[in-house]
Amino acid sequence: MTRPVEVPAVAKRPRVLSGFRPTGPMHIGHLVGALDNWIKMQDTHECFFAICDWHALTSEYADTSRIRDYVEDMALDWLAAGLDPDKSTIFVQSHVPEHAELHLLLSMIVPVAWLERVPSYKEQQQQIANRDLTNYGFLGYPVLQAADILIYRAEVVPVGEDQLAHLELCREIARRFNSLYGPVFPEPRAITTRVPRVPGTDGRKMSKSYGNAINLADPIEESRQKILKMVTDPARKTRKDPGNPDVCPVYDLHKAFSDRATLDLVNVECRRAGIGCIDCKTYLLSHLEPVLRPIQERRARLVQDRGRVRDILAEGARRARSEARKTMELVRAAMKIDTGIRP
Repeated sequence: MTRPVEVPAVAKRPRVLSGFRPTGPMHIGHLVGALDNWIKMQDTHECFFAICDWHALTSEYADTSRIRDYVEDMALDWLAAGLDPDKSTIFVQSHVPEHAELHLLLSMIVPVAWLERVPSYKEQQQQIANRDLTNYGFLGYPVLQAADILIYRAEVVPVGEDQLAHLELCREIARRFNSLYGPVFPEPRAITTRVPRVPGTDGRKMSKSYGNAINLADPIEESRQKILKMVTDPARKTRKDPGNPDVCPVYDLHKAFSDRATLDLVNVECRRAGIGCIDCKTYLLSHLEPVLRPIQERRARLVQDRGRVRDILAEGARRARSEARKTMELVRAAMKIDTGIRP
């Protein structure tokens, strides 16, 4: 008698959720801090990547005129960098209204004190002084962020170090919900990026808000000029002065883009004034420009086919909403608020 062939079980891929606010162009900090990691995870995880346009309203509520364009530009940057819609679900947050429903329900169980202790709450109010950030949406930002993650019951969230406090709050919210209503949500764990902090041209963390970014869509010559004008070791006043790469923002960019040989050369020669700051920046550009050129070439092709980009986002929303609806059925049943009558 012939024995039946045993089909090996297919291991379930861990589910991932991550995203960005569309408040301006994507920059090289996003590339090494997130996108490179996302691209690799597409082959090992079940990935959901959200363009979080509702989150953009927390700080851009007074002028929403550019958010629509920023959404499309972000999709272009993601696809140009290497995200594959056949491997990942790429969508716009507001196209999945279940995010808002879960945010509302979670907001009922989250103490205000939990939100006030999030480090970025006061930090960004101080750093972004040209906007009034005393609105509830800004305070409640981490609850909506938790809803974004939990609506897909994500197990893994790739984050930078500055977002670890937000993810820990998400874990606390999941625990509180599960303790009140029963187990629905996994507690997502963090995967930190290989380059935790990318400096901008002024030495602060690279940020759209600070105006110190080198954008993925910047023409190569514009990127070159930004790098050449970038601040360096403040103690190095002249070409003959020895420098200290440990306090130089340009050397931090070398760590993100340059190979080991270049890192070692710059580290040694800067300390003994064997090279100047322009030399150091030229070495960096020799590694950065080959990374940016193919991204810009792919982006240029996508710009000519914006209809395809919109179709990708529409299909992503359809797939994302299918999963979000399943979660909300579980949530309503656990909270015993499902009337059994759905429109």
